[in-house]
Amino acid sequence: MKCIGVLTSGGDSPGMNACIRAVVRTGLSLGLEVMGIKRGYTGLIDGEIEPMGARSVGGIIQRAGTILQTERCEEFKTLQGRRKALRKLNEYSIEGLVVIGGGGSLKGALELHKMGFHVVGVPASIDNDICGTDMSIGTDTALNTALDAVDKIKETGSSHGRAFIVEVMGRNCGYLALMTAIAGGAEVVLIPEKEMALEEVAEILEQAYIKGKAHALVVIAEGAKCKTSKVAAYLQKEEVGFEVRTTILGHVQRGGSPSAFDRLLATRLGASAVQKLAQGVSGMMVGLIGSKIKTTSLEQVTERHKELNITFYDMAEVLAK
Repeated sequence: MKCIGVLTSGGDSPGMNACIRAVVRTGLSLGLEVMGIKRGYTGLIDGEIEPMGARSVGGIIQRAGTILQTERCEEFKTLQGRRKALRKLNEYSIEGLVVIGGGGSLKGALELHKMGFHVVGVPASIDNDICGTDMSIGTDTALNTALDAVDKIKETGSSHGRAFIVEVMGRNCGYLALMTAIAGGAEVVLIPEKEMALEEVAEILEQAYIKGKAHALVVIAEGAKCKTSKVAAYLQKEEVGFEVRTTILGHVQRGGSPSAFDRLLATRLGASAVQKLAQGVSGMMVGLIGSKIKTTSLEQVTERHKELNITFYDMAEVLAK
């Protein structure tokens, strides 16, 4: 193998740039030419491909987002679109590809592998919802961003005696909300994996005030069955009687300089992905299992969503009392 490519796809996450840096410099150290592909699979189909050198990735390790940019690509989901992508890879003499992204991006990588192309995936998702890795790139930074907001909100909550609702990202997976709730000392956490009646939410908050707490905090994952607006409306009903303030953190969780953990994780995963490609490995994803970098087949990774360890939910309930 003489030339490899690297692309970032789907939602961006802090640490992607650190991973790109590791891919490029590890590739160069192995005597490989490295090509950067802009805008994910869209840029691959359109031929937005250019060589990358050591200086191309200088000064980016601390930056959020991705210098290669990212985009979701409907055309790549079609066989015709994937054939176009494969022709571009051949046109630029790219023999192996590192795909950095979430579940959809890794499914795309699997499709290229099935067409006979050498691909290794790297998990990058703030939701931490990818099988085959204990942590995905960006999760730790997003969690710290959410926690910083919660700490500030609790301070103003204590001053006014109000109930606060904080919505964090997590469409299908409640990891970010659950860990934010535990580390931030929330009274209630609502996640996609666990249902809770509105009456129960109100009862828990009422008990918090009876016990003398100066504030009450509800953390909600965006994908929870009880939506933020519905919870807020219920708690503010005259017969329920809470004064509620709502904060939706949204895409602020995707921004910010990546944490030390994410920089190191991204670097280890990026370097390992290139090494695997150079060894002829394909159709695999590199991930963090315990303290070691291990590989899992893309087929296993993409066939299901990662299950949340529900024992953490039980812990959150105990600690909130």
